[in-house]
Amino acid sequence: MSADPEGRGDLRADAKTRGPAAEAVSCHEDLVKLLAEQFALADVSLRELQARADKAGGTRLPRATCADMLAGRRFPKRAVMMAFLRACHVAEDQLPAWERAWERVRVTRLPAGAGETDRSESPRDTPPAVQASGADEPGARDRGPGRRKAAVPAVVAAAVAAVAALATAVILGVLIGQRAAPRHGASQEPPHRTVVGSIVTDDGRAFGPGGSSRFTVVVDPANTGVRLIRRLDAGVPLQQATVTVNGAPAGRWRPLLGDSDYKWRNQIFDIPPALTAGRRSLTIVNTFVSSDGFNEFLYVIEQKVNGSWSTADSVDIGPDHTASEAAHDYRIVGEGWRGTQTFAYPPLKEDWTVQ
Repeated sequence: MSADPEGRGDLRADAKTRGPAAEAVSCHEDLVKLLAEQFALADVSLRELQARADKAGGTRLPRATCADMLAGRRFPKRAVMMAFLRACHVAEDQLPAWERAWERVRVTRLPAGAGETDRSESPRDTPPAVQASGADEPGARDRGPGRRKAAVPAVVAAAVAAVAALATAVILGVLIGQRAAPRHGASQEPPHRTVVGSIVTDDGRAFGPGGSSRFTVVVDPANTGVRLIRRLDAGVPLQQATVTVNGAPAGRWRPLLGDSDYKWRNQIFDIPPALTAGRRSLTIVNTFVSSDGFNEFLYVIEQKVNGSWSTADSVDIGPDHTASEAAHDYRIVGEGWRGTQTFAYPPLKEDWTVQ
């Protein structure tokens, strides 16, 4: 976390001095990162962005659409992206650079021989597999035999690729059976999603709008710094919550982009030292700001004493760890989900922990 209590000071200063960063965008990933940065700078919820767009008229900004765009799950329509930027109060004189960036990325996503066909204008509610192959698309059965035959190699190639991927996963012994999350706050995937990584099963909870969680931990009063490390399901993108320590504002959890493959992350929140010095216990309160839900599975509390970091306490969250919850006076308001998930951390251990 930044030393700025709101966690955005450095980001704002950089945005003012670096110039039109949109001009450097050359791929979808670059565009997603820059859009997420604008969302963080705007410091609003997806609900507020939707309300701003509705008030302005024109293109609407459903929260699900914005979440997909910011998580990189879908390439946005030009009109949707521009409405999002205006709702984030991006200056009008910067918008042409964003339009050029969108066009550059669109061109890189065009299939060979597609000419000027704008793939981003296909219906957003059409499953990607249908968009790619044309199978079961409205009117597909009415096409001539030649069109159907042309689709066969793509279908065969997809089937071969799927079998190869599954075989690789079985050899590595990392076929994951995930338990679906029935309510908001935890991500959902079809069972038996195949990924390669370090597999962990854990139980947790999540809360949504109007919700919060609180717990109390012990620390050494001689500490010169304390940080929270939260295990979260990053399959739910852009989770934000404010943090208070013993009733004093401490900042907020920074929103992370979603990851549909490697969902476990350990996120670090640095508590301002002035709020922990001389304290033997800390009461932490997380209060929902935005996303589909703020989830928590485990908190590890680290402290710095005599220049060295060590573990001071830990709180294991979830219906299977009620003893740990009770020992730390854990409470949750507005619970939207509770249960167990089996996910993977990224293959490289250095990618497990993020700020």
